Amino acid sequence: MSTTSDTEEHQALRSAVAALGNRHGRNHNPTELWTEAAKLGYLGVNLPEEYGGGGGGICELSIVLEELGAAGCPLLMMVVSPAICGTVIARFGTDAQKSEWLPGLAAGTRIMAFGITEPDAGSNSHRITTTARRDGADWLLTGRKVFISGVDIADATLVVGRTEDARTGRLKPCLFIVPREAPGFTRRRIDMELQAAEKQFELTLDDVRLPADALVGDEDAGLLQLFAGLNPERIMTAAFAIGMGRHALAQAITYARDRTVWNTPIGAHQAIAHPLAQAHIELELARLMMQKAARLYDAGDDEGAGEAANMAKYAAGEACVKAVDQAVHTLGGNGLTREFGLASLITAARVSRIAPVSREMILNYVSHQTLGLPKSY
Repeated sequence: MSTTSDTEEHQALRSAVAALGNRHGRNHNPTELWTEAAKLGYLGVNLPEEYGGGGGGICELSIVLEELGAAGCPLLMMVVSPAICGTVIARFGTDAQKSEWLPGLAAGTRIMAFGITEPDAGSNSHRITTTARRDGADWLLTGRKVFISGVDIADATLVVGRTEDARTGRLKPCLFIVPREAPGFTRRRIDMELQAAEKQFELTLDDVRLPADALVGDEDAGLLQLFAGLNPERIMTAAFAIGMGRHALAQAITYARDRTVWNTPIGAHQAIAHPLAQAHIELELARLMMQKAARLYDAGDDEGAGEAANMAKYAAGEACVKAVDQAVHTLGGNGLTREFGLASLITAARVSRIAPVSREMILNYVSHQTLGLPKSY
């Protein structure tokens, strides 16, 4: 589905990825799709060419994820591995870290998870308690993380910890590459009602010893490096939601055209047609904000991208939930059958409202940062 806001190159990318997605479809094998998408160069379109990537940005990567989602086969780890971890390492990693990780991330042969959320911190990243302390030339990392995707299939996890500022005593965020089999790094799978190929884990870090070069970027950069990963995460979550919403809506439209009652397709009735039209409009509006956020980010405007990325994620989550609900309602009982696969999206769609940041926290952000209203916390 090309749009007038796409460049010719983006239209070509969108069409090619859509064709790939349609070949695999809703009942795809995630590993096979990941491998083929990687071979075609889609997983690393945002990474530097010198490391095997496509030399593009989050604009291009979001197109890939959106079109795979619209075909019913989104790859959640795209949000994490190339978008968050790949971006952070490309922007702030040492030459050695870039050489070690970026070629594999671009080729899809290596996967990296991202660990920020903690059981007691919730949305308040300033209360992260996972701490890193120096021990000679090494680091010792201790703490817990929760709802971390794909740790079992990831070669390493990019963990957000905190180091103590010797001058002020305050803790400041830093990012560390933690190999999957590092001693003291354990995981427990969380039993989720949501059925997805990517599993969720709780992580425990018990004095995990890391070499000095496990630290990504500057110890003093703090939030700058963190949000270099969080803004792409929000943009890609929006792409994930928009793709899912488009997939559900497409099925509802086909059904509304074909399903005939009293010699009339049900889509001829405004009670069916208008809600579907509204869902389409809202998905298109969310996509425009997502594209704005991606372009701002790729242009290096981190502050502007932060505002737009939050708005895009909010709008896409709301539009996705509405599109899925209306699609299920349009199909009636068929909307709850395995044949159409919409029922599982009822739960999945709500993830885009909750993660990686809740809709309420985005409203707080806009209230405070955009509108200048006082905080209640």
